[in-house]
Amino acid sequence: MSLANGRPYLAIPGPSVIPDRVLAAMHRASPNIYAGALPEMVETIWPDLKRLAGTQHHAAIYIVNGHGAWEAANANLFSRGDRALVLATGRFGHGWAESAQAMGVAVELLDFGKSAPVDLDRLAEALRADPAHRLRAVMVTHVDTASSVKNDIAAIRGVLDAVGHPALLCVDAIAAMGCDEMRMDDWGVDVIVGASQKGLMVPPGLGILWVSDRALARCRDSDLRTPYWDWTPRLTGREFWQLWCGTAPTHHLFGLRESLTMIHEEGLPAVWARHAALARAVWTAFDVWGAGNPDIALNVADPAHRGHAVTAARLGAPHATRLRDWLETRAGVTLGIGLGMAAPDDPAYHGFLRVAHMGHVNAHMTLGVLATMEAGLKALGVPHGEGALSAAAAVVAEAAGA
Repeated sequence: MSLANGRPYLAIPGPSVIPDRVLAAMHRASPNIYAGALPEMVETIWPDLKRLAGTQHHAAIYIVNGHGAWEAANANLFSRGDRALVLATGRFGHGWAESAQAMGVAVELLDFGKSAPVDLDRLAEALRADPAHRLRAVMVTHVDTASSVKNDIAAIRGVLDAVGHPALLCVDAIAAMGCDEMRMDDWGVDVIVGASQKGLMVPPGLGILWVSDRALARCRDSDLRTPYWDWTPRLTGREFWQLWCGTAPTHHLFGLRESLTMIHEEGLPAVWARHAALARAVWTAFDVWGAGNPDIALNVADPAHRGHAVTAARLGAPHATRLRDWLETRAGVTLGIGLGMAAPDDPAYHGFLRVAHMGHVNAHMTLGVLATMEAGLKALGVPHGEGALSAAAAVVAEAAGA
């Protein structure tokens, strides 16, 4: 018997849950794209986007997904043959490296595996091995959406400064923005890559770049940019169409305006704290389940190195795929696949999954996912420790207070 009828819940790491307020803001007739309400509303978006990233510098929006946002950053950062150092802590670190390499950038890849953050000593060694300062940029994910590894961006900037290397620091914050703390200016970040479909709670379709003055000055002569990708008119255009290289993404912009309003109504520190608490509830449940089955474990051992937007875990093959299938067909909950942990044709692939807790998510949504997961473990006969739901509820109770 299926109990999935009713409103389904998508607990994958993007697209995330879209709030009713955002859907309502987008549910309107097409606006005038030359003057009036739309351009006036867009003027209010820029300061809130900058506040979200913790910067006084610049922001640009592209009509793309996250992969397109990578390409927008690459096109403006580099000339063909320039060198970049990419720090990979999961599949999306490799993805950004592959995107840059395909565009003619000479990529040096430091791979730190799928379960650990950047090793700062290895980073320092790689920078010291470039005394001529040929590396134009250091590129890293804040939270890798596949592995859920979180990197210490301020510490990475500290290594660049200590070594005295002038490379630009570029951060993929697609999974982390609006979920984990981000302080672009305080941490010395030059370029941030973001997208609309995760912590920003808007449908896929907007790629966002935050750009420092230093990056603008250093990249003025980059020759990979083409008219569409060039960030200059998007940052300084005098006519509204120049901000988008054509027609504006009208309804996405209305949705983004509403999502930013919601974030700032709650307050960024509160948003970050909510994500941290819900993440801890998920981690606690897995710890308890794993006490009864060593095959069940979180992908990242140290909580300090886990992102607050998504949790990657293993259940042992084939149980992760069995559980995901059961949840979707019997309980109306969809979990994320274990992206990048094993090849799809490898039997080990079926031992990994991801639980998202990003964006428009609260206690009952997260506890509901955990409860249905435990129901699935019981229904499928997967051994697991008892008491996970009580332990997760205690985390929520402590965080929420009286």
